[in-house]
Amino acid sequence: MSDFVHGDQADARKSHEHKHAHDVEAGEKHTIVSDNDSEMARQDAAAEVARARELQSNVGILAFLRRQEERLDEKMGIETQGIDRILEEDKKPPSILNVFFLWWSLTCHVGTLPLGILGPEVFGLTFGQSMSSIVVGTFLGSLCPAYCGTLGPKLGLRAIATSRYSFGFWGAKLCSVLNVIIGAGFAVVNIVVVGQILSAVSDYTMPIEVGCIIIAILGYVISIFGFKLIHTYEKYSWIITFIIMLILIGEIGGKVDTTLPPFDTGVLQAGSYLSFLAVNFSSASGWCSMASDYYCNYPANTKPWKIFVLTVLGICIPTIFVTIIGACVGYAAFSPNNPDLTAAYSDHLLGGLLRSCFHPMGFSKFLLVLLAFSVIGNNVAVNYSSGLSLQLLGHYFHAIPRFIWSFLNALVVAVLAIAGREHLSTIVNDFVSLLGYWTVSFTFILLIEDQFFRRKEGYNLSAWDNPSKLPYGIAAVMALLTGYLAGGVTGMSQTWYVGPIALAFGAPYGGDVGVFLSLAFTIVVYVPGRWYEKKVTGR
Repeated sequence: MSDFVHGDQADARKSHEHKHAHDVEAGEKHTIVSDNDSEMARQDAAAEVARARELQSNVGILAFLRRQEERLDEKMGIETQGIDRILEEDKKPPSILNVFFLWWSLTCHVGTLPLGILGPEVFGLTFGQSMSSIVVGTFLGSLCPAYCGTLGPKLGLRAIATSRYSFGFWGAKLCSVLNVIIGAGFAVVNIVVVGQILSAVSDYTMPIEVGCIIIAILGYVISIFGFKLIHTYEKYSWIITFIIMLILIGEIGGKVDTTLPPFDTGVLQAGSYLSFLAVNFSSASGWCSMASDYYCNYPANTKPWKIFVLTVLGICIPTIFVTIIGACVGYAAFSPNNPDLTAAYSDHLLGGLLRSCFHPMGFSKFLLVLLAFSVIGNNVAVNYSSGLSLQLLGHYFHAIPRFIWSFLNALVVAVLAIAGREHLSTIVNDFVSLLGYWTVSFTFILLIEDQFFRRKEGYNLSAWDNPSKLPYGIAAVMALLTGYLAGGVTGMSQTWYVGPIALAFGAPYGGDVGVFLSLAFTIVVYVPGRWYEKKVTGR
């Protein structure tokens, strides 16, 4: 433990004496470390980081878990870094192109297909409306993780840890919980899809829940190896899936019915369009609270525009590609010209539909097995980030190794997937739509903090784990809650609730404008609230 503390203190003294050249990003005015930090404050911060190590040394069960983690690291090379800030000299950056290819494996997989199917199945849009909603919604949503990701190299911190400079030590715990919920939702969708596919491969003799368990285990095992393996795995795992998706669109391209009429017209149709756009926005923006987890090993002087552009392209291209294919599958399945596809979806859900899309049958089953494993890249990242988020709930949580948290997360996700295995469309629609209300608030709180309140002051990096040096977070929490409750709830359009503003687009389903209202309320509350909080508290 003493080595850990002394090493961090030495880093603090070195940064204090030299005022690192890399403390100011190339081409940027954002000072990373404030010049007026005292040596004592840095030592206090180092002591805060060391608390988890103290707990691991003094509490029997935690000491046992730490030994097991070290043993796994020795035997298998799992990552033991946890949530600690990565010092500049300790960073081991992969190629900058990984920023682009990472997202291909996270989004180019079979679990993205159900998003596109919602266009014709749930919202009853025309083919052209679905296409434009997918493109516009995904692009707008990708801007959120793209911006949040730029904070990773600059601060060397995981995504939720960066939010402590806005939400404070305690308010960031709320973000941790929400991030875990987001990850669980993504993973549940993926696991249910795989369960349906593997059941189809077995000629429906294998229960869906068995496939759910298989993919949950595989995703967990790979996730415990951490950052380096994840970046390597994600760089290549999308390639086979991309080829299979091309085969899929080739197989069903001639069956896509672009003339299917919409469910509604006029203002009701506009409401359905907004609701589907919100789903696509939320699907892409949901990564905003995880992006920095995979960027924090890049040097602080990495150009922010590179991270931003590569992230936008990395999310948009594969997500739009697969979601559009999903929509095409839907417009083929719900066409009266293809009764075999309609029956396959009705009787055996997405797994049965995909089995009928590919042919001949032997080739179909082979491709379905490969598609089933395509979701591993996504689930690996979710398990990894969820484990980190749970560690950020406090020092005792930090002291429990990440592989334990990732296991518990994978277990809960598997149980939820099994429980919802027959209701995929409902899960996708209700869960994904809800994401946007908080992700847009989270993104703009971090953006305003970074671009306005810390433009000159910068970030005291030694205080990232020190509650007494971080903001109280009152303004951020209030802005987030106001955005969600006053904006998201009143503007949401879900199967179980339609807000009063959403109803302006007509009963019974209205139009989902919760994302836009959440954004507006967040900005209105956070800017004056944070200014007043800073004026009164000095933090």
